[in-house]
Amino acid sequence: MEILTLVALIAAGFYILKSKEQRQRIALLGRHLGRYQIEKLMESLTQGYLRCLGEDDAERRQQIWHLLDATEEKLAAQFETFAADLAREPEADTRTSRLPMALPFATTLFPSASFDLREALRIHARGIAGVAKNAAGRSPKSKAFTMSAELFLMQHTCHWFCKSKAVASARMLARHQTSYEQLLEAVSPETRQAYRVLVGQ
Repeated sequence: MEILTLVALIAAGFYILKSKEQRQRIALLGRHLGRYQIEKLMESLTQGYLRCLGEDDAERRQQIWHLLDATEEKLAAQFETFAADLAREPEADTRTSRLPMALPFATTLFPSASFDLREALRIHARGIAGVAKNAAGRSPKSKAFTMSAELFLMQHTCHWFCKSKAVASARMLARHQTSYEQLLEAVSPETRQAYRVLVGQ
């Protein structure tokens, strides 16, 4: 009985420490995101893509694509500023555990099994900006697909930082019916290569 009590106390302590650390991470990210319209712009883009793909009139569809180009550029500019803003945070506060499950003090105890959120956001900023500029010459439909993947992978990274990789992947699958592996395959080659190097895959 005493062993069960001890195990229960250890489990409770583990949960309390983990929850406190996650709240601090959520607060840090939220403090920076609150200064921008990134989430609102992402929602506008996602809805705009769906509306455009369902539009039968070619002229009307072209008008919507043109409006979405402006939204993409605005989002890219805001995200670049957001990434630069968060880059001022101390590295100790932005380390992200590569372990699949959340453990208290994981980035301190296992520093080699972690990556820097600041660098991840720089990768995302370059990826979003690159797709918005469309130097690769993607068709509007292909561009929308790639931009969606860039944005969803960025969301996955933020959830990974706040919670864990497992939670981030589960959320992505539940909300967008898309696995983490599918996201990596759908982003631009530049983002995929840099991201895999950063997270050690």
